[in-house]
Amino acid sequence: MYTITVNGTKEFKTELEKKGNDSISGTLNGQQFSASIIKIREGVFHVLKDNISYNLEVVKHIPDEKKLVVKVNNTSYSLDIKDKYDDLLHSLGLDNLATKKVNEIKAPMPGMVLNILVEEGTEVRKGDPLIVLEAMKMENILKSPTEGTIKKIAVTKGVAVEKNQLLIQF
Repeated sequence: MYTITVNGTKEFKTELEKKGNDSISGTLNGQQFSASIIKIREGVFHVLKDNISYNLEVVKHIPDEKKLVVKVNNTSYSLDIKDKYDDLLHSLGLDNLATKKVNEIKAPMPGMVLNILVEEGTEVRKGDPLIVLEAMKMENILKSPTEGTIKKIAVTKGVAVEKNQLLIQF
């Protein structure tokens, strides 16, 4: 049993059975279905369901977070997938144990701080840009690996930093 949340809003419950190399069947929200799937190349598939043809492309796969971004006939969808074990951990209140708390950002390489895009006290979300670091004549934007509040900025604009030097504390 899988629970699939599409674009953070619509939820589907499904059970899947593989019927060979090119077809699947199962239930989707309690309704029986079957479909033919042909792999075109890595991450690209042709799906035939109820005599309707779909082109499916896996754009992004984040296995640690059980997330997928797929394009179906050139329309993008973000999928969050949970299995029966995720549901069990959630019911026991143990679903956030795998979350790693990040308290600081360190320089991934030696370089020069070109710009600091946040201030102390700023609330950031995962993926928000924090610092622009120039290394080997390339600008690298360091993004937040987690949600949190910036407690301390340990560098200033125009300063050279060494690998693993503390840049920001959450």
